[in-house]
Amino acid sequence: MSNQFATAALNTRLAFLLELARRLHQYGAAAPRLEMAVAGAAQRIGLSADVWSSPTAVIISFTDLAQGEDGIAQVTQVMRLPPGEINLARLCEADAIADRVIDGQLDLREGSRLLRALGVPDTRRAQAGVIASYGLAAASIVALLLHSGWADLITAGIIGLIIGSITVLSGTRPRLAVASEAISAMVATTVAIMVSAFVVPLAIKSVVLAGLIVLLPGMALTTAVREITSQHLVAGMARMGGAVSTLLKLTFGTVAATQLCEAAGIQARDFAMAPLPAWMDNVALLLGAFAFAIAFRAARRDWLIVMAAVVLGYLTTRWGGAISGSLPKAPFGVFLGGLLLSALANGYARFAHRPGAVIREPGIILLVPGSVGFRSVSYLLERDTTLGMDTSLLMITLLVSLVAGLMFGDLLIAPRRSL
Repeated sequence: MSNQFATAALNTRLAFLLELARRLHQYGAAAPRLEMAVAGAAQRIGLSADVWSSPTAVIISFTDLAQGEDGIAQVTQVMRLPPGEINLARLCEADAIADRVIDGQLDLREGSRLLRALGVPDTRRAQAGVIASYGLAAASIVALLLHSGWADLITAGIIGLIIGSITVLSGTRPRLAVASEAISAMVATTVAIMVSAFVVPLAIKSVVLAGLIVLLPGMALTTAVREITSQHLVAGMARMGGAVSTLLKLTFGTVAATQLCEAAGIQARDFAMAPLPAWMDNVALLLGAFAFAIAFRAARRDWLIVMAAVVLGYLTTRWGGAISGSLPKAPFGVFLGGLLLSALANGYARFAHRPGAVIREPGIILLVPGSVGFRSVSYLLERDTTLGMDTSLLMITLLVSLVAGLMFGDLLIAPRRSL
């Protein structure tokens, strides 16, 4: 600990660490990484911090290291926080501010001020970018993973734009935010059925699934299992509960819209059109990667890195499935993708001195089994128990494979940075 921190008031040091914890939580840091980051920063400025993080709260007890081995916690702070969302640009900025404070380039008060400044609302331009990314992501999923036709692609893109608008509006409207997933699913299903009934036949399930792709809690499920396997049981189970509730709300919205349309006598023409040409896969992959770079709020300087991570994750998974031999294709491909992305993220963090989340989080977005979970719950609500249970087992298998790949990637190249 430098003299700068030794002479700083205790409250000044606490204010900086609390603001750091708040920002890391807000920008999507998982419980193990947040706790390691805050505890490590506290150690560097002369404090011992016992950190407990969950999706909706952070509790930190601070002890001044100057008290020696007999020191007891002097302050315990409880922060009630809404669940965070991944914002790569601001996560990187918060990490950089913490590094500059610890290195002595900024004093603690200035560091706290800069961290608070990160909390400004998104600009209109940023919100428009998020809305556009939802539409672009939905359209690219139709071409890349579902292999549907042009009508499905265009309809899914329009649905994605509508859902993006609902999501942005819910950010400043708490009552809307509570029901936004169910409302989005109802809107997506209603639009798909109306277009199919009165304009052009569609593959209804594929269009609805693509339109909802950004809302599916695949990332939350994966993070929950990672937290549970790292013995952060409360955080993991709480995040798992949140992901399941999101799945239930999305499924309810879809089923409710379908029943309402049937009651109104609107019959969808569920028909699979001619698939898109093969060359669209490459175009869709690049456009989807760009869409996810915006959706994850990556800084412009990181767009190419994020896009490369998305493309690499997808191609590695496909290549892994192709060489799996007698092994199950999908689980082996997902495991291999998680292994490679985790190792690359740790290597990037080690040599670039920036959060590995820039590669890790967007890289696994096309690997997480959110769509499988959505289909599983949908089948169960349709009373197709056998297919629902089979799909649930597939989701669990893919989750375990992905988390195992991420864990072995950490063993291949050990992480030297918390984020």
